[in-house]
Parts: sequence; structure tokens; C-alpha cells
Amino acid sequence: MTEQDAGRRLAVAVRAGDAEAVRTLLEAGADPGRAELLCTAVDAFAYEVAGALVAGGADPDRELPDGTTPLLRAVEGGSPATVRALRGEVPRLSAAQRERLLTAARHWYGAGAEEELRRRTGATGPAEWSSAEEEWCDVGQVSLGGVTVRAGHGAVLTELERAFRILTPVEELVARAVRHPDVCHVDWSASCLWLVQRRDRQTWSAVVAFRRHPSPDHRRFVVDYLRSRDRDLSISLGVNPYREEEAGLFKAWALVETDGGVLAAVLDAVSDDGYDEPLGLRCAGHPDPRVRREVPYLFDAPLTPEATAALFALARDPDPEVRGHAGGRLGRERDAGPEVRVVVLGLVRDPDPGVRATAAAVLAAGDDRTPEATEALVALLAEEDQELRLEGAYGLALREDPRTREAYERVGPLGPEYEHDHRMDGPWRWRHRNDPGPQGTHVPSRSE
Repeated sequence: MTEQDAGRRLAVAVRAGDAEAVRTLLEAGADPGRAELLCTAVDAFAYEVAGALVAGGADPDRELPDGTTPLLRAVEGGSPATVRALRGEVPRLSAAQRERLLTAARHWYGAGAEEELRRRTGATGPAEWSSAEEEWCDVGQVSLGGVTVRAGHGAVLTELERAFRILTPVEELVARAVRHPDVCHVDWSASCLWLVQRRDRQTWSAVVAFRRHPSPDHRRFVVDYLRSRDRDLSISLGVNPYREEEAGLFKAWALVETDGGVLAAVLDAVSDDGYDEPLGLRCAGHPDPRVRREVPYLFDAPLTPEATAALFALARDPDPEVRGHAGGRLGRERDAGPEVRVVVLGLVRDPDPGVRATAAAVLAAGDDRTPEATEALVALLAEEDQELRLEGAYGLALREDPRTREAYERVGPLGPEYEHDHRMDGPWRWRHRNDPGPQGTHVPSRSE
């Protein structure tokens, strides 16, 4: 392949957003140095392509004819993932270069993406907004006057501050997060990540103090921060030295939290760290279904009579998710009494398909071997939902029911997403126990 041909193919791959093809061509010797290639990727928010070009030698700091650089264009474009792809090792940047990037990010964030785009293009018509996904986060995208930018400048600013080790005040980072009160928004995610990585006690105390803030969004941010921090410390250090203190904090917080959404998140955090039956009983009658959905996970095994009664009530809840969660917890109880089995079997016939799916799953994998349970599994084979038919067939296989082979035939062909599904071993389990062939013959599983 000639140098000219390689360059042409690389340009085509960049315009197509094909990061894998870009890497392959660069490994084969294609030259990534043409400035327009990196700018094409930046303008298209093709951050994987941009990252491949930079890794292959493209210069994100090269001055362009208009006085900008590809990295500055990425900052103004409002895509934090693209900025991460281009910034690389920051020591290469001078103090003046860093300040230029920070000033641009602050300006766009303060003005707002649509307003700044209007000022730059002079366009007066309506802006076209849409949503884009970047590395499991969401960011708004706005087009106006033939120009498109992403509204992730808060995250871009935070990303730069984190890269430059600037200790932005906690209050400012929290304010950026709650400007878009969505845990999946890039601004929220970037603020949370930077605060999590600042492991000093002063930062922890400053964030945790927001649990008393009058805004539910601020309080919800604290929950997300604490849980993200626990995961980060557990992965990097193997232990979170604050875990016991934070577990007590969550339990005390649950007693005073007034917002249903925040309380549900707090209860979820409590159940992550253990059980709290008194708290579960206290919240079982909460008016917000989001809170009631978390209650079943606060009850330890074996269930006490009080917890069982609460779950029976939740299994009759008007909210289908509450019923499903209650049924799931009841169905996992070992040596359950006949009353529990009746409730679970009733939920298998619930009018809501989600509730039926949850109840069917726990019934299939559970230890209820009564004729009523077996017939309920057989009845699932007549469901239109293939997932329910699969649960029924799997439950029969675990019970070594002679109808297992026919049951799996009634499930029908399954897509590739089921390739590693444990329920697909059902026919093998049944054959291994009931039709093993000559004595001593090994019966392979489907994965062998």
C-alpha cells in the first residue's frame, strides 16, 4: 500500500468514524499528522477516532490557521470524552496554554451552549436540541446556524481542572452537578468522579454536609458520591475505611429524609451494606412507591413474622414493581411455609408481565417442589412472552420433570444473547440425570 493510498484510506476511515480501521491503518504506517484529520474527528465528536489519531502521533496542540488548536476546538465543542481523548499527558502544556483552555471552558459553561452558539453564528432561528451518549453518560447536543456543539462544558471544565490538579471548591462542583440533576449527565458524573478521587477528609466532610441541603437534588448527589466513593476505595484499596461510619450515616439519614426519591436511594445504600428490619418495617407503608420498592431488601433471612406480614402486604401493593420486589424476596426464602408459597404462586399469575417474570424466576430456581409449583411452571409454557416460557422450562428441568424436553421445544429458538444463559443448561441437566446413555459414558454440556 503506497503512502498516498494509506493517507486516502485513513481519511475515509476518519470521516466514517471507524476507530478500528484507523488503528489498523496507523499500525500499517499511515501518517496521522495532517491537522484536518484530527479536526474532522473533533468536529464529529468521534472521540475514539480522535484518541487513536493522537496515540498514533497526531498533535492536539498544533496551531491551526485560525489561531486555535484541535484541543481548544474540542473544549469549545463541549464533548468531555473528546477532550479526554486529546489532552493526554498534561505536563506538555504551558501555564498559558492551560489557562487558555480553562478560560474557554468557563466562558462556554457560563454563557450556555445555545447562547454562545447564537452569539458566534448570529443565527436567530430556533435551535435544534438532541441527546447524545458519551461513555455511558448523556449530554445535550445543539445545532444552530449550521454549527453543532455539545452542552457538556461543565464536565469539560471539571475534566480540565482534574487533569491540572486544580482543587475546585466542593460547593462549585456540586453546583455544576445539580445544574443537570441526572446521575447519567456528563456534568454530574464528572463532578462526582473528581470529588471521589479527592480522598481527603475535608472533601468528604464538605460533600456529606450537603445531605442537609433543602434541595433534594443536592442530597441525592451526596448519596451518589458516597456510593461511588465506596466502590472506588473498595477496588483500589480493597477496603473503604469509612464504610462503618457511612453505614451509620445512611441509617440515621433514612429516619429524617423527607423526599421519596432520595429516601429510596438511601435505603438502597443501607441494603447494600446489610439489613435493617426496623427501618424496613418503618418504611413499608411509605406513600412513595419508590421507597416501598426498597423495603424487601432490608429483611434478612430467615424472615420474622413481622417482616413476612409486611412482605405479604407489599405483594398486594398497587404498584407492580413493589409487588415484584416483594415476591422476589418471598420466593428466595428457604423452607417457606404454605402461606408464602401461595403468595408467590399468586404473583406468577399477576396481571403485570414484570411481576410474573420476577415471581417465575424465583419459583423456577426455588426449592418449592409441590405439585402446585410444578403446574404453575407448566402453565408458563403457554405464555406469549418467551422469557416466561424459558423460566417455566428451566424450573421443570431443575425438578427433573419428564416434560422438560417438550418444554424447551415450546420455548422456541433463542437469540445469541442467551448463549451463556445458565437456563440453557436445563436440557443437558435433564438428559444427564434421566437419559445418560451407557454406564460410564460422559454426557457433555452444551458449552463443551
